[in-house]
Amino acid sequence: MSTAILTGPPVAGSPLEADLRTLGFDVRTANDPASAAELIAAVPAQERVAVVDPRFVGHQHALRLALTDPRFPAAAVPGALTAQPEARAALARAVGRIPVGAGTAHLTDVLTDTLTESLDRDGIGLHRVELGSLVATVALTPAQREDAREAVAAVDDEAVRLRTAVKSRDGFFTTFCISPYSRYLARWCARRGLTPNQVTTASLLTALIAAGCAATGTRGGFVAAGVLLLFSFVLDCTDGQLARYSLQYSTMGAWLDATFDRAKEYAYYAGLALGAARGGDDVWALALGAMVLQTCRHVVDFSFNEANHDAAANTSPTAALSDKLDSVGWTVWVRRMIVLPIGERWAMIAVLTALTTPRIVFYALLIGCALAACYTTAGRVLRSLTRRARRTDRAARALADLADSGPLAELIAGSARGRGRTGSFLAPVMAFLSAAVLLVWVISEDDPTSWLTVGVAVCSALLAGAAVARPLKGALDWLVPPFFRAGEYTTILVLAARSDAPGALPAAFGLVAAVAYHHYDTVYRIRGGTGAPPRWLVRATGGHEGRILVITVLAAALSPSGFTIALTALAVVLALLVLIESIRFWVSSQAPAVHDEGEPA
Repeated sequence: MSTAILTGPPVAGSPLEADLRTLGFDVRTANDPASAAELIAAVPAQERVAVVDPRFVGHQHALRLALTDPRFPAAAVPGALTAQPEARAALARAVGRIPVGAGTAHLTDVLTDTLTESLDRDGIGLHRVELGSLVATVALTPAQREDAREAVAAVDDEAVRLRTAVKSRDGFFTTFCISPYSRYLARWCARRGLTPNQVTTASLLTALIAAGCAATGTRGGFVAAGVLLLFSFVLDCTDGQLARYSLQYSTMGAWLDATFDRAKEYAYYAGLALGAARGGDDVWALALGAMVLQTCRHVVDFSFNEANHDAAANTSPTAALSDKLDSVGWTVWVRRMIVLPIGERWAMIAVLTALTTPRIVFYALLIGCALAACYTTAGRVLRSLTRRARRTDRAARALADLADSGPLAELIAGSARGRGRTGSFLAPVMAFLSAAVLLVWVISEDDPTSWLTVGVAVCSALLAGAAVARPLKGALDWLVPPFFRAGEYTTILVLAARSDAPGALPAAFGLVAAVAYHHYDTVYRIRGGTGAPPRWLVRATGGHEGRILVITVLAAALSPSGFTIALTALAVVLALLVLIESIRFWVSSQAPAVHDEGEPA
């Protein structure tokens, strides 16, 4: 139970107290700042406290947004504010600072406004709710109250609540084919007490069943898989809409939402590969290639955004042209469809699964994602080269964390530190060479599973260490993590494919999935403002260069069957290591209570 304190006598006929109780608040009344301070102090420290002016007139959803959103330590609309436990001390100080006696009426007449301004000055992260068409005001006279009630009656807050439950920026397929009805499914779930986490879990289970149907290798199984994959996507949209509709944001929800989309999609790839194998067609290399390409696309998105979201002087002619194109409605949708976001991608996969074969599904996926990757990466390179952004230490730290450098690269970077110039193109060039040298070798060499490949992997690690020897503040330094990801994942793919070992590609698929989970987990921790995973975990997993070195040694030292067993064991060990630490973090109180709004393509 949370507590709402009305700072004055109730207004006759006002539905305010009923609205507050509907929102789960215990309502109490204070006649002056001193009694309000006493009531605040009496509320248990772990509870939320709201201060509301009895003359408040507005929509219930405006109160809900201001008083029940768990993502902010404090929030306010005109006439109402709330403080979570971490902001309670600041609220108590704000109440204690209000003077009493003659000449203070301007401070106590609308006490909530005075407290809001004080909390804002304290810099505790006060969130001022954007109301849009919703009404929230303090009516000081009967005439103002009547006008405010008419304004409330003129706007259907339930319609606003439903509309705002949908992401303001989404893909064409999601916006026009899913969200028009999934929002009503979200409301249905809310009215039956279902939580976003339950819907997210249902979406995962549906996708896993779809993968199982695809794994049967029958036409009926493929049709069922396509239908279930689309339904899983409907539920995937519904969980976020339910969270926004009912403001049920949570730390567990942040983790589930951040990871389950990738788990669903990649599990479905595995199901298609198993189904194809039942029909005598081995497409594991295509499945792994699709996962590698999709993950590298996401790393490009993450790295570019982390490098630029807090940069100063962050403008460019290319960005200005993009903004200009956004003013032309149809170009917005075309550009969103070109990047093949999750809605369009899953719709394509589902339809092709039902109508064609797994091989065709993967060919279409690889071609579509490759074109999308070229489009988005080229645009971001142009933006980076034409803007004069000054990147921050925080951005450089985020890129270094995304690089996932292990002990070997750290050692090399330490010896090379100070020999390059921050802001030059040295870092991305070294990262590109680190990946390119290794990939050219394993692709072109007649027998890449040899000790010579181990020597090339050592050279690759030397170049990787040189790439991260200086802070990553250059115009194109955001390319360093994507180059490392492409080098590591594709090396695993090629070595497994060319080892001629039965089961090597499925084992490599599992290994890349485990490592990719670690990289996604790093991204979402950084997004939540809690920093990267602990260094002990990065060192224990070896970093990207350490894992490459281990895999090349295993390929050279073991027989084909032994290599498959080693890849499988490595995948299991890494998966357990990163999953246990990730689950520990995301269910802890330190994890951010946010719901991801920026899910990548």
